[in-house]
Amino acid sequence: MEISDTQKKWDAIYQKRAEGEYTAVRVLQENRHLLPKDGSALELACGMAANAVFLAQYGLNTTAWDISAVVVERLKASPAMKKLAITFEARDIVQQPPAVASYDVIVVSYFLDRSLIPHIKRALKPAGLIFYQTFTQTYVNEGGPRSRDFRLADNELLQLFSDYQVLAYREEGRVGEHRQGYRDEALIVAQKPATSDCQ
Repeated sequence: MEISDTQKKWDAIYQKRAEGEYTAVRVLQENRHLLPKDGSALELACGMAANAVFLAQYGLNTTAWDISAVVVERLKASPAMKKLAITFEARDIVQQPPAVASYDVIVVSYFLDRSLIPHIKRALKPAGLIFYQTFTQTYVNEGGPRSRDFRLADNELLQLFSDYQVLAYREEGRVGEHRQGYRDEALIVAQKPATSDCQ
């Protein structure tokens, strides 16, 4: 199979990235009390898999996917990862999205492909939870992708999951004192309806 330009780019990034401790994103850390006591979880575009580690340590049967075969092989070979119940897979999630009704929890951080949102929704089981955190187009500090295509418009994350019950949401834009608060990103925790035609 031919390697895509996207995979080549991320393989090159992870070949240079140092080993070390990586921290789960804020949406997970601040809302861990909303996680189910057991079940299955998926981290999409996992990178160094800090969120997958967090989910596995919490007790969820965790899967982590990334387009970069380099980072996935590194994670599989890591002695620390071998102690955790995480299944790693190199996978282009745009070409191979998750199966329908296969996860209780899905976590996405610092990755935005709007075409995947319907697939993410279908992949959640009834009453499943989405934890999503990424960059916004309204930002105070530099950092993150330059293209607006990969950054959320104002309230877009709310709109993308408007058919779900919103359990937590944060997006502060440029309101008030810019040096304080939650800037440059939006985060959401939302629950899929337990019974409905919701995708």
